[in-house]
Amino acid sequence: MHRLSVERIISNIESEIPFEAVSEDYSFTLKIAEYAPYICGAVHDGHQFRRSLWENCLHTEYERWYEEDPCTKQMVQSHPVVIAGCDSRFEYDLNRAPETAIYSDAWGKQLWKKPLPEAERRLSLQKHSDFYRVVDALVRQIEKIHGKALVFDMHSYNWKRWEREVPVWNLGTANIDNDRFGELAASWSSKLGRIRLPNGIASTSKINDTFQGNGYFLKYITQNFGNTLVLATEISKVYCDEMTGILFPEVIAAVEKQLKELIPLQVKEFSEKTP
Repeated sequence: MHRLSVERIISNIESEIPFEAVSEDYSFTLKIAEYAPYICGAVHDGHQFRRSLWENCLHTEYERWYEEDPCTKQMVQSHPVVIAGCDSRFEYDLNRAPETAIYSDAWGKQLWKKPLPEAERRLSLQKHSDFYRVVDALVRQIEKIHGKALVFDMHSYNWKRWEREVPVWNLGTANIDNDRFGELAASWSSKLGRIRLPNGIASTSKINDTFQGNGYFLKYITQNFGNTLVLATEISKVYCDEMTGILFPEVIAAVEKQLKELIPLQVKEFSEKTP
């Protein structure tokens, strides 16, 4: 993996050069093994939290980890185009618009001992901006090559905080064109429900049950690209112990292996059913 500037990353994309890179400031990674008609994204996979923020932060490392989406990049790492955040959403949230991307409080708890200095805010927002410059170039190029694109927007959520039964998989479709893509979304939800997980975990799947797909990553792409469908795909954290931070590698491996088969099937269906 090369360390590249945002300008070089965008230049590579526009020249259709396959490459794997981490951004110059280590804020995100991008792999393009080939310019396939689909993208896998894991915007909340990151856990990095820059040192200049440590002393001012009231949340512990575990509290930050609890609200992040660990291993979501790993679940799709075998696919040809993968973009993922490296920084914690507590530094800046790639799934929020720039004006709300830096938290003042998080999940009911104040985040900072004292307000962030403007220089710190600017640095975080520059990372946010750079990520979306690359997203824009990437989707634009794939639409240019294939006429359309499919984006798998991977997330996870804490199921134990819910006081009712919640699905292992949730697909958020409130902000996609459901007249055009509703049937494809339902098909993807059905495929997710067929995933077989170890340890006796039943792989239930629902649409708009816990989350509706209101994230900025989905909205940005949907609003700027008329021929791209974003599938906001959430897995409940059955692949780890939310309360201790222990990961269950056998569950993560099972998800990755089956997504390796199911995602290309969904891409094929998208290609055949979308004009």
